[in-house]
Amino acid sequence: MSTRRLLVASFAFLPLALSAQGAPPSPRADSTRTASRLDSEGQTAAARQIFQKLIDGAPDAAARASSQRAMAMSYAFDGDCANTVRYEEMVIAYWVTREQAEPQNAFYQQGEMANEAARVCIDVGDLATAERYYLRGRDLGMKEPEPKTHPKSLWDYRTEHALARLAARRGDAKAAARHVAAARSALDADPTMAAQQERFFPYLTGYVAFYTGNLAQAEDDLKEAIAMRGNERDPFMHALLGMTYEKLGEGAQAREFYQKAYDLATAHNPPAAFTRPFARKKLATP
Repeated sequence: MSTRRLLVASFAFLPLALSAQGAPPSPRADSTRTASRLDSEGQTAAARQIFQKLIDGAPDAAARASSQRAMAMSYAFDGDCANTVRYEEMVIAYWVTREQAEPQNAFYQQGEMANEAARVCIDVGDLATAERYYLRGRDLGMKEPEPKTHPKSLWDYRTEHALARLAARRGDAKAAARHVAAARSALDADPTMAAQQERFFPYLTGYVAFYTGNLAQAEDDLKEAIAMRGNERDPFMHALLGMTYEKLGEGAQAREFYQKAYDLATAHNPPAAFTRPFARKKLATP
């Protein structure tokens, strides 16, 4: 265990760039930033024209995959699960080609891309596709050979976390509770993994409480989640708390959290892809 290098992922997703961080600015990076900004502003068609040019003009396979991943997120800003999946599959295909050269990272990234697609799909309500890709992500990630950089406990936790949310969205409170308990067990079984993943547990219980009608618990748990270090800038958690206040009939507080969610949704990832347009619509309603 002591020799294992834990690169424990969070539900706050990895940067889109596949190249090394700290590289000097480049025309491709500038174009990516421009297209990402257009997505956040709701100009997704214009953004995708830029991303397509980046894909077509990519200097190598890694750069092409990076732009394909950005294209997947552009479709996510439109709530388009099918096209998000289509482009994430292209990125998975790239990481398949890297299995011999960097097996630990390649299998992890395949699982991460499948989970990224699943997150977009659950947020827009395509629960069947979300479940299929969450389970696929687990299966791909678990193929990572020894010495593993991402433990089985991480994939167990992430899968139970996802299955609990899916059960809650389907209105199955008993199944959701079973998966919440299994997620808790996965955390308790691996303190090293839990040190980085614990902050997502009250988000899970708040999510389940919201979708199974326990609004008082949802409020308490989501407030706890947002207060935890690392979650304070998560736009989706703020949006979900806003949704809770809206259902509680507390319109002013709901609007306050929708505004916070909108302001925080500046990244080019699944939480922002759902939250930015969702909060924009909520704030446009008198």
